[in-house]
This record gives sequence, C-alpha cells and structure tokens, in this order.
Amino acid sequence: MIRERYLNLAVLAGLLALALWALAGDQPFTITLLTKVVILGLAAAGLNIALGIGGLVSLGHAVFFGLGGYAMGILAFHAQNFAPLELGPLSIAGTKSMPVIWLAAIAVSAAVAVVIGLLSLRTSGVYFIMITLAFGQMFYYFAISWSVYGGEDGLSIYVRNGFPGLNTLDPIQFFGICLAILCLVLLLSDRLARSPFGLALNAARQVPVRVETVGLSPTRLKLLAFVISGAITGLAGALYADLNRFVSPTMFSWQLSGELMVLVILGGVGRLIGPVVGAAIFVALEHLLGGLTEFWHIWLGVILLLIVLFARGGVVGLISPRRVGHD
Repeated sequence: MIRERYLNLAVLAGLLALALWALAGDQPFTITLLTKVVILGLAAAGLNIALGIGGLVSLGHAVFFGLGGYAMGILAFHAQNFAPLELGPLSIAGTKSMPVIWLAAIAVSAAVAVVIGLLSLRTSGVYFIMITLAFGQMFYYFAISWSVYGGEDGLSIYVRNGFPGLNTLDPIQFFGICLAILCLVLLLSDRLARSPFGLALNAARQVPVRVETVGLSPTRLKLLAFVISGAITGLAGALYADLNRFVSPTMFSWQLSGELMVLVILGGVGRLIGPVVGAAIFVALEHLLGGLTEFWHIWLGVILLLIVLFARGGVVGLISPRRVGHD
C-alpha cells in the first residue's frame, strides 16, 4: 500500500518535473504532449471508476468525452460569435469562462450518463458492452449530421477559453490547470474506493446477491458509479477540446472508447495511477513511433498482448504487485 502510494506521487511529480524541464528548455510542444497525457489520463481515470471498481466494461465512454468537448465548443462558439444559444423559449449566452464550461460539461455528461446507465444496466456482460457501443455510435452519427456546429468537419475555436488570474494560452499554465484537476480527481477516486459506497460497489461487482441480502441495490450502486465516471470523462473532454481548440465527431467514436479502455488496461485496471501511466505510454508510443511508421499501433498491440497475458495488473501491477482495496 505504501509502495503504491509513493509510486502515485512519483508519477505525478515526474509529470510536473518534465513540464518544468521543458519550460526551462523552451520546448512548448513537449509541454503540450504532457498536457495531452494528463487529459487522457483524466478521461481514463473516469472510466476506471466504472471499470475498475464497478466492473462495468463500457465501450461507449467516448459519448461523455464528446459531450464535454461539444459543451465547450458550443458555448465558446456562441461567445466568439456574440450569438446566444437558443433552446426553445430559453436563450443562453455563450461563455469563454473555463469554470462555467466545466460545470456545463459535467452536468450534461452526468445527465446523459443517467439515461444511458438506466437503460444499459438492465443488461450485463456482452449485452451491456454492445448497448454502450450503440449509444456511442448514435451520438457519433448525430454529431456528423449536426451541420449547425460543423457536422463532420468539426468546430474550431479561435482562442482558448479563460481562467481567472491565468493566461491559458501559456502552455505551462494550462498544463498546471489540467494537472491540478487530475490530482483532485485522483484524490476523489481514492476516497471513493475506500468509502462505504466504494466497498459496497466492489462487493456488487463480485457477489451482487450478497449485496441484495443486506438491503442494497447493486443496480443503483453501479448507476451512481457510471454517472460519476461519465461526469469525470466529460470534464476531460472539455479540457481536451480546449487543448486543441477544436471539436469534431471523432470525439464520439468507438475507437476513442477503445483507446480509453486500453489506457486503463495498460496502466492497471482498478489502480489509482494506472490510467495516467497508460496514457503516458500511449502518447509516448504515438509520438516516438508515429513519426517512423503509420503502423505504430502494432507495437501498442504487442505491449497490450504481453500485459494481458503476463501482467494482469498492468504496468503498475508489475512495479507494485499488491493491490489497494479494489479486489
């Protein structure tokens, strides 16, 4: 337990140290890569709550990532064009404020997660996987047909949204915002896993019948975990859209859902820092091998195969074999 705690701190400190080293060496692109690691790690950390603790294998988590991205894109689009967002009788002004956009992304993602969760949790196993995948495809094709916001061409935002007291166009400052949010979410995930709710959810994953005998509903426990998971992934989507200043239907794609699951498996399912480690490996391979060959995913597949066969706890499990309350 103590060993893994030190590992968690070392990974986060390593990200900060690398960013400061890149800042000293005037390498803004490296800071941007590290920011991508942090944001993808945040999205995978959201999935890890549903997958690692609740045992919910979702192939539709890109829905929440995309909703967070489009929440940012739509609000910023209306702000930069000085045109209010018309929702029936309501007229909502756009905004370039990151905190407001984050709240909107979390609220929309959580609300949709409630609907998807209520329908999907009526099933289990492969049927749950297929229903979440189907929802992902529905949102993907809806975004393609949504011509008001760019359709399949996506939507560009000219200037990154603002945060009070900071210059978000400065790569190191935006990285700091994302890293701070990641640390808060990881702290929340850790407290959640150790709380009575987390213990009950873990039990519902393993022996749902026994959970029912003590008066708890496994479905309600899993639904709440699914909603929390979706809200966190939606927040990551808003940050990712701000990083690129661009949103597109690909944020809803099943490939992205698969990538998020790969990040969790690479780092270690149910491991607190596992999603971040998985994101670091993924981005490093993409950057280092992507320039050499367009088939760099082959090497990612080889690594993933080795981990599934010989290191079921992921990279974190190899370093720290003892689990922390997730079994």
